[in-house]
Amino acid sequence: MVRRPVAWVVAVVLLVEAFGVAALNWFLGVVVDRQDMSLAGLDPDMMSMSSKIGGVVFGAYFALCGLVALLVAVRNRAPAGFGRILLISAAVVHGLLAAFVWGLVGWTAFVFMVVVLGLIVLLLMTYDAPAAPEEPVDAAPGEGDGDGSPAGGAPVSPPPAPTTG
Repeated sequence: MVRRPVAWVVAVVLLVEAFGVAALNWFLGVVVDRQDMSLAGLDPDMMSMSSKIGGVVFGAYFALCGLVALLVAVRNRAPAGFGRILLISAAVVHGLLAAFVWGLVGWTAFVFMVVVLGLIVLLLMTYDAPAAPEEPVDAAPGEGDGDGSPAGGAPVSPPPAPTTG
């Protein structure tokens, strides 16, 4: 099936993206620090530090999302609870980033963000399909759980006695 390879690809892409986002923001923080320029009166040291902190936070967020995708790939089970919420939020973030980079960076960055968005949604949707239900097996008379009920069902009450009168 396609589920496990997609989960592996999503895990690798998110982990690489986590490193890339953290490194890019760290680099921008270093550039702002070395330029020692102010933007609308803001403190350059504060801008540098906030860029570095933002890079670490977003890098950790994408790394955590990548870890969830890695666990999905290893376990071959659908993400549940907090992991599912993280992957959904990562899909939303990539959708928003795709909208921003279309105008700011260009169409190649937009295509990358949309591909990552599609991979995350594919990961969520392929594990979302319920398993095919098994055919019910009718129990033969006398078989069941030992309490007079057929296997897996409610107790069977005897038919009402005929009334004479």
